[in-house]
Amino acid sequence: MKIKTKIKLFIVISGISFLVYSCANKAQGPTGGPKDTTPPKVMKSFPNNGALNFKKKQIEIDFNKMVSIEKPNDNVIISPPQSKQPDVKAFGKKVTVNFNQDLLDSTTYSVSFGDGIVDLNEKNVLKNYLFSFSTGNQIDTLKIAGTVINAEDLNPLAGIIVGIYSEKSDSVFYKKPFLRIGRTDDKGHFSINNIKKGKYKVYALGDTNHDFYFQPGEGLALCDSLISPTSKLEQMRDTVWKDSTHVDSVHTYMGTHFLPDNLALRFFKENKKRQYFVKAERKEPFVFDLYFNTTLSKLPELKPLNFNWDNKYVLQKNLAMDSLTYWITDSTVWKTDTLKMSMTYLKTDSLFQLQPVTDTINVSMRKVNLNAKLKIKKAQLKKLESLKFANNITSSFEIYSPIILTFEAPLANEDISKIKLSQKIDSTYKQIPFKWQRLDSIHMTFAINYKWVPEMEYKLEIDSAAFTSIYNKASKKIEGSFKVKSLDEYSSVKIYLATFNPKVMLQVLDSKDVLLATKPASEKGTVFEYLKPGDYYVRMFIDENGNGKWDTGDLATHRQPEEVYYYPKKLTLMANWEFEETWDYTLVPLLEQKPAELMKSASKKNEVNY
Repeated sequence: MKIKTKIKLFIVISGISFLVYSCANKAQGPTGGPKDTTPPKVMKSFPNNGALNFKKKQIEIDFNKMVSIEKPNDNVIISPPQSKQPDVKAFGKKVTVNFNQDLLDSTTYSVSFGDGIVDLNEKNVLKNYLFSFSTGNQIDTLKIAGTVINAEDLNPLAGIIVGIYSEKSDSVFYKKPFLRIGRTDDKGHFSINNIKKGKYKVYALGDTNHDFYFQPGEGLALCDSLISPTSKLEQMRDTVWKDSTHVDSVHTYMGTHFLPDNLALRFFKENKKRQYFVKAERKEPFVFDLYFNTTLSKLPELKPLNFNWDNKYVLQKNLAMDSLTYWITDSTVWKTDTLKMSMTYLKTDSLFQLQPVTDTINVSMRKVNLNAKLKIKKAQLKKLESLKFANNITSSFEIYSPIILTFEAPLANEDISKIKLSQKIDSTYKQIPFKWQRLDSIHMTFAINYKWVPEMEYKLEIDSAAFTSIYNKASKKIEGSFKVKSLDEYSSVKIYLATFNPKVMLQVLDSKDVLLATKPASEKGTVFEYLKPGDYYVRMFIDENGNGKWDTGDLATHRQPEEVYYYPKKLTLMANWEFEETWDYTLVPLLEQKPAELMKSASKKNEVNY
């Protein structure tokens, strides 16, 4: 083959190969090189960061790449706090801050951007960038830092304002905005920067109305002692990482350490809520409900306007006493379409004081069409045939559980002689005695108590007409059998306190941090029995007032919430096994106690739902 022919053939083959390769890679497009992972870098600013005697109301910061400001209301915080929030904007490679009120004389201003500054394309974050300047001839440089946690479960809280006052009385927290502020990040950490030397009161605030001082109903935390910020020079270490798991190098240098940097503020809400009436509801003719938004300190006074019900109703209250159910026993009353009444109750006023208020309320049945009314009437007639009630009997019954009977209406009569409880011995059932217990005040919930024998079979028989409601409905005959679980199916845990404190209340939690049981601490060890095999956790609180429940704090009396501690390990319990542990709850620092598996990330939601 001639040389020219070979060259032509090579060119054709090369061209075809290039076309094939190009077509095969069309979907990929241009790669553009490695992904940019570097955050924006400050190139210059006006004024310079740390400038003195700056009086203008605009700051300009130039970066090396296009930037944007993400969620400025959540990320950017300015100290001292501003009643008229500055405008924080990004244009190309520039960020501007425009103040909307006059600057104070001889004052250090700081603008903390948090995670707000990101590059426009890859959203790489310039973390915790702080810009400061002074309107006087010196700039304050001290700072304090710490963490805000939920007092009841030790979870970190995000979006909480933390501030300081130079005044020493708690009353200032009600009257004027903070002197300087910071805000907690996604780990609950905060830093208050550019503080002047002195002694300060420190508070955390769930600032729902953004006025930077406390209003009744907002969450808070308070520091028991005055804080004096200081600094010292010391050797520091800066770790350079190759990637997320491998260290490239460790650089040591002399730097400034600001103290305190480990304040732990326990956030709480006072046991004070605005109290008001929510609604009235009447699902059945003979019963209506009144709903309030919180626990009532005093029952409402009802005065009928178009009916008379003296001694002709039964009042049912839930544990929180924010839901009241009135069972009407007189048919001439409950046959009235609309019950009109005046209600005098306590309602919170604008000063957060409870004041008596009188409203007129109309409680009516829901309006339905004629066919629906006929269906309802038939359903009501069917209901009149027998009194319905539920029970908790299952084929495999818990050894620690009584039999619970729950009725659809309050009882007028219980004939215990018509209840028969039997235990299976060999192949026959033998009747056994039991304890009958009323669990509520209006005769709707009852318990049949007996000390069950593990692995034994039992039978419950209740004759017809054993129970009669206040509406003269009688119960039907029922029968049910069950077998009690074996002890081998349970676990138990026994906790000893290294230093016994009679005020301690111990609690067992499940793997979702849900409370399962609470017991007072025993010097001989506190035992939690009949736990199903699985993962558990232990928490405790110091019950200072001895009421058996955790109590929140109070600002007026400067009372902190009762102290909470977590056992720092997970307890994995196996069937037919008892776990024993001695716990020194002072050994692990408070912020390190809660097991990682239970720790919830800080978020706005944590603070709002607290």
